[in-house]
Amino acid sequence: MGYSKEIYDSVRQKLYEMKMTSLEKLEKRKKLFFARFPEASDIEKKIALTAIDSAKAVLVGNDAKKELKLLRERSILLRNRLSEILKSVNLPEDYLELKYNCEKCRDEGFVDGVMCGCMRDMMKKESYIKLNSMSPLELSSFETFSLDYYSENAESNQQSPKERMKLIFDFCKKYSDNFSKKSPNLIMMGNTGLGKTHLSLAIASEIIGKGYGVIYVSAPNMVTKLEKEKFQNYSHNSEESEKHFINCDLLIIDDLGTEYANTFSNSAIYNIINSRIMMTKPTIISTNLTMKELEKNYSPRMVSRVIGNNIRLEFLGFDIRQRRLRESLKH
Repeated sequence: MGYSKEIYDSVRQKLYEMKMTSLEKLEKRKKLFFARFPEASDIEKKIALTAIDSAKAVLVGNDAKKELKLLRERSILLRNRLSEILKSVNLPEDYLELKYNCEKCRDEGFVDGVMCGCMRDMMKKESYIKLNSMSPLELSSFETFSLDYYSENAESNQQSPKERMKLIFDFCKKYSDNFSKKSPNLIMMGNTGLGKTHLSLAIASEIIGKGYGVIYVSAPNMVTKLEKEKFQNYSHNSEESEKHFINCDLLIIDDLGTEYANTFSNSAIYNIINSRIMMTKPTIISTNLTMKELEKNYSPRMVSRVIGNNIRLEFLGFDIRQRRLRESLKH
């Protein structure tokens, strides 16, 4: 998968900062340890000099084999003595060595010219962070969701809004608790201000906390991003965002139906949703549109794919944001 120069540079900078942090920690450990055990400091200096002498012996070439053998034996003795000191205070043998976050590439990002898996993972996460940057992921949680604003009055034979929302809340909580890369797709339907965004954000927050790659994006922002990359050379890789939308562990599309509708937007949204269905990757969609409005706004093919492959959660009630505002004004 291609990544923009911005993402690449950001990850390279983070790798550099990680290595610098590791070096700083090592220097602090050494300073404290050598202050307590001056002999250890002297041994480390002698080990370094032994390495230098070994290099000189190879370059000079005068009976190098014999001299190298003596130097190796000396180095072993020095290292054994250093191990004894560390063991005497119950410290691991590698206490005075640099600790890398990735031992394979030593925090360089590459192994023999090939990008390390750790750097690939960082690039993916950095891309998700960038794509999520305009979403209020930190603003909603299951703990802050309240059923108090939903009416207990039922119309005809329906459940009351409060009863329905209790079932939906429990379903969403269980969905996030048991989430896997093969979890089912969801579509949250209902009027504005009923908690669809709150619950989808709460799911996103919980699943990100488990280490999954989640992208939360409103339909308008998603279309704008794709349009810029497609037609304005906005990115060094014109399909970067589209690939992330398709390949992330969970994609949450908020406010489907509020994007500016045209041939491109409809095709782009269908392609992403359909690709994820084909790859059995879970997608959560929220929309204020009714079934009739969905059928009017989108092609029968897209509506069929969405409705036929998503568990439908139909929200009931009146705009709780207005009720919450009225309650706050009373106090």
